[in-house]
This record gives sequence, C-alpha cells and structure tokens, in this order.
Amino acid sequence: MAELNISERQAGDITILDMSGKVTLGEGSVALRTAIRRLLGEGKKKLLLNLGGVGYIDSSGIGELVSSFTAVNKEEGTLKLLNLTQKIQDLLAITKLLTVFDVFDSESDALNSYK
Repeated sequence: MAELNISERQAGDITILDMSGKVTLGEGSVALRTAIRRLLGEGKKKLLLNLGGVGYIDSSGIGELVSSFTAVNKEEGTLKLLNLTQKIQDLLAITKLLTVFDVFDSESDALNSYK
C-alpha cells in the first residue's frame, strides 16, 4: 500500500487534493512535492490540501508542507489546508505553523475564501 494517496478534483479554478495515508520522510513527502510542482507547472495556482485522511505526518512531512507553501507563493498562488486532524493541528500549533497556513474545517468556507 502506498504511504500517501492523493486524488485530485476541481472546484471552479481551485484544485483540491484529497490526501490519505501518511506524509513522512521518503515516499509520502515526495508524492506531495511531485503533485504540487506538477500543478504549478500546469498553471494551477489555487490549491487546497484536504488532509482529512492523513493520519500521520512527521517533521519531514511538515517541512514538505512548508516548502509547498513557499513554492506556491513564489508563483503568486495560494495554498490552504482543510480538515486537519487534531493531531496534525496540534503539531502545527507546536511548530508555530498554524499561523502561517490558512486552515479550514469546512470545504465550502475554504472554497469561498479564495479571491
């Protein structure tokens, strides 16, 4: 079984990545990086990561979220997070990254937040 499964869907001009599994050193963080870079290459700049199915993320996964965020910002895009589990929310809070990301519990709220 793959560490991380990513499926992609569109809501207007927003690309939603539904993620399930683990975002950890190795396969998981590489899969995320590859997906983000590919979308940017396709000119898709409004990205929403749905982490509802992600049970575990390690420091390397957190690092990958941050570098994805940076890469998207550099292209003048927007990367937001949806459906964080309590564990991931706590991890982001501890690492002071909760303030960096726009985080949503509701997909409709998240979609409405894109300009």
